[in-house]
Amino acid sequence: MPAEDNPALQGIWHVVCLIPRGRVSSYGAVARAAGLPGRARQAGFALRVAPKALNLPWHRVVGAGGRIVFPKSSREHGEQARRLHAEGVSVQNGRVTRSAIMDLDELG
Repeated sequence: MPAEDNPALQGIWHVVCLIPRGRVSSYGAVARAAGLPGRARQAGFALRVAPKALNLPWHRVVGAGGRIVFPKSSREHGEQARRLHAEGVSVQNGRVTRSAIMDLDELG
């Protein structure tokens, strides 16, 4: 089944699109909000296989505790930090500030 046709992946993509500029959420919280509790790794997989045409704000999803999960020396780490900074999110030592972390229950 192509990724575009997978309801679980579509649910994750939808939740990621709901995270507003200047805020972040964790892979685990995204999975829970998509109805997939305990499936943080599936949220990561969903972002990895997402069609580029969706233009998902993937940079707004971080690891537990606000950590950027990519290795610090990687291109992806730098790109995520750059995008977050452009939205007003402070990143220090590979972590975002607590005030930027969004509780997805706020979405209703």
